[in-house]
Amino acid sequence: MFDHNYPFQSVRRTTYAKDGMVATTQPLAAQAGLDILKAGGNAVDAAVAAAMSLTVLEPASNGIGGDSFAILWVDGALHGLNASGYAPQDLTIDKLKEKGLERIPQRGVIPIMVPGAPASWVALAKRFGKLPLTRLAEPAIRYAREGYPVSPAICGYWNKAIESAKKHFVGALFEPWWQTFAPGGQAIRPGQIVTFPDHADTLEAIAESDGRAFYQGDLAERIVSWVRRHDGFLGLEDMAAYAPEWVKPISVDYRGYEVWEIPPNGQGLVALEALNILKHKRFGEIDDIERYHTQFEAMKMAFEDGIAQISDPSAMRIDPNQLLAPEYGQALMSRIRPDQVFAPQQKPLTGGTVYLTTADHDGNMVSFIQSNFEDFGSGVVAPGTGVNLQNRGVSFQMDRALPNCLAPRKKTYHTIIPGFLTKGGQAVGPFGVMGAFMQPQGHVQILMNTIDFHMNPQMALDAPRWQWMAGKSFKVEPGIPETVVAALRQKGHEIEVSQDRYSFGRGQIIWRDPETGVYAGGTDSRSDGVIAAW
Repeated sequence: MFDHNYPFQSVRRTTYAKDGMVATTQPLAAQAGLDILKAGGNAVDAAVAAAMSLTVLEPASNGIGGDSFAILWVDGALHGLNASGYAPQDLTIDKLKEKGLERIPQRGVIPIMVPGAPASWVALAKRFGKLPLTRLAEPAIRYAREGYPVSPAICGYWNKAIESAKKHFVGALFEPWWQTFAPGGQAIRPGQIVTFPDHADTLEAIAESDGRAFYQGDLAERIVSWVRRHDGFLGLEDMAAYAPEWVKPISVDYRGYEVWEIPPNGQGLVALEALNILKHKRFGEIDDIERYHTQFEAMKMAFEDGIAQISDPSAMRIDPNQLLAPEYGQALMSRIRPDQVFAPQQKPLTGGTVYLTTADHDGNMVSFIQSNFEDFGSGVVAPGTGVNLQNRGVSFQMDRALPNCLAPRKKTYHTIIPGFLTKGGQAVGPFGVMGAFMQPQGHVQILMNTIDFHMNPQMALDAPRWQWMAGKSFKVEPGIPETVVAALRQKGHEIEVSQDRYSFGRGQIIWRDPETGVYAGGTDSRSDGVIAAW
């Protein structure tokens, strides 16, 4: 798997190491994880340290007030953690309609769900970590209190969010956001030193109390008080009752490999269904035009099912395993015609996320993802906390006839998904791609690059990508040949060649050679990411 015979040349080189590896979107976060490994921590400790650091280092994409998911390979077994939050008990469709709302707003207090990320750090460290949470929080607290220089790509995301905030974050509710993330409304410069003193205090309180201060103590009271003051629905009881869920990952076989995702409410099911369709085609036997056409159609079919069906497991009306049955994949493949293009009615949403992977000397590996959803999420920051709350509730629907309709204490369709690959019951490694509905599309593409086209990790990430936008519309990167694009347009696909590489997601991969134990890692050239290796 580490060799290749594919003509595409990657911008970066694959990184190899034997004692440990941390891959993130931000160099300082990767170094924080590596320092933890060298201090005696394991892959789980390194993941928690890097995740906490990224709330400081990449605030436009994730934060303390966000959600997270993880797939872990520890001591030869696979585990899944769902740390997505649920809707407040007082948030109902009827109450929103009384306010004259027919859909959930994207910003402000209404779409705020209970944040799951802090609970995930506590759960991971307690069950599988070797070091105390106070030690794992040290790098993040130091970056927040002493300051750090903003890296270039993250600076771009941050400034884009500031421009959007000028339109959407207006009024007293959003003043703490401006004071925290954009004092004076000024743009952020690459290399600029920024500090988050409130953020540092909050991380310290979370670490010292094993999360209790966030969900039951002073921090919870500050957050809830600010939300309620502005007619929001989050309550102290919602915070206190929350706990992340340990879940069993779901999988499909793809050409002898087991591809693993977190089960719903996550959209990993979409990636698995697409692979379950695509495995019925031998891509080495067809040209690029037929390859892309088949991928496009399979991806849309999987999204059509996923958007219609995925929600809180208690509300779903279909067993996810039905969508992953080989015969169902074969039936959908048989519907793909070389001269036909179909257009799903559903339309994807946008979002912002961070993804990281870690590995240690003993073969433990972590696939971890964390998000506020859209850029800075709700834009609601409780004064004195630095906590920017997510807006995940915007994914709910207001039609009670649909599985993903809003209801109290319910989890919504969730875009963030970590991935993991095994073969013959043995770990190959973690992988992931950020970017809302780009995520399952990215999973499918990097896995096919790896398994079908024999690319090493860095090549699999850097290869040109495509992205379904809506209906028959796709965006593709310039690296896809113009002749192929022209032929796909003739088939009926509506294709835009986009220069915006950031919109195609940012990913990380770590594969482990089962014979030597050597790790091979890649980090996306579309970001500032690095691999810290030992």
